[in-house]
Amino acid sequence: MKKTYINGVGCISTQKTFDTVFLEEATEHKNETVLSIVSPVYKDYISPAASRRMAKGVKNGIVASALALKDAKLENIDAIITGTGLGCIEDSEKFLKNILDNNEEFLTPTAFIQSTHNTVGAQIALTLQCKGYNFTYVNGAVSFESALLDAKMQIEENEANSILVGGIDETGDYTISLFKLAGRVKDESNLPSNILNSTSTGAIYGEGAAFFVLENERKENTYAQVLDVEIINTLKENEVEAEIISFLKANNLQISDLDAVVLGFNGNVASDIYYKNIAENAFAKTPQMYYKHLSGEYDTASAFALWMASKVIKTQEIPQIVKVNSVKKPAYNTILLYNQLNGKNHSFTLITK
Repeated sequence: MKKTYINGVGCISTQKTFDTVFLEEATEHKNETVLSIVSPVYKDYISPAASRRMAKGVKNGIVASALALKDAKLENIDAIITGTGLGCIEDSEKFLKNILDNNEEFLTPTAFIQSTHNTVGAQIALTLQCKGYNFTYVNGAVSFESALLDAKMQIEENEANSILVGGIDETGDYTISLFKLAGRVKDESNLPSNILNSTSTGAIYGEGAAFFVLENERKENTYAQVLDVEIINTLKENEVEAEIISFLKANNLQISDLDAVVLGFNGNVASDIYYKNIAENAFAKTPQMYYKHLSGEYDTASAFALWMASKVIKTQEIPQIVKVNSVKKPAYNTILLYNQLNGKNHSFTLITK
């Protein structure tokens, strides 16, 4: 079976993650409940005429994929696989509002056409003239991992040599207002927020697009090898450690072999207990990182985590702003990523140098 290598990365997020080395300009926004994207100069990648008609998620996806391809020194790929939780939610909101405002009459279909979840993958394919396999996964908080798993299997089975994989989500005003009603977003009375020591429910929400070029061969510009991906819908708090041990065992590893672990702390005291338990016990002697204080919470935030972990392996350093503890290792070669949302959709991703 062929191995899977990350040979190019591109990330547009609520931090300056383009035209920088690695999070040296990152800032933690403790007084906001919803974080907005740090926009690139879109006209450098998309014509202004086309850009005007695109949702921000589509634009961010196109730019992030272009950055990943440039990083991998490739002009085209065999397949495009994307993951998204809510798709182009702004255009969905726009279309539904038009239905109500116009009494279900005289509707223009543009917003509906551009609101479908696979719009990003389709637009990237049109831009690159890529006529290969193109698939979008919409599986809640494991949408990106589903896309990554599909890509890994295709490369292993020799179905494709190079694949563009990404996770994209955007915020929409009406959807965020519903999330606030449901208690998913932190109440403003609970700010400023310290994610690691939070005593309140709800999370700081965000948006972003992160893309990766996966190939079947190691190159000079390789970031890491994707060893394994596992998705589990439900786990009890006391089952996580055993699951991690068996996941590592399947890859001939144990906890002491890990050089770092990336945990998805989001400040929701109800579900962060999953991370706290293993951080204080199984991973007490392992360097720990977190990222949602920078990226915000969204369904494909784990794509930001993979971007971050890939950069750590390539640069061999962990930025101070993402450290959970002060444990250090002489080298960062094997990293485990663990994420879940509200106690459901648990995912484990293992990468190595």
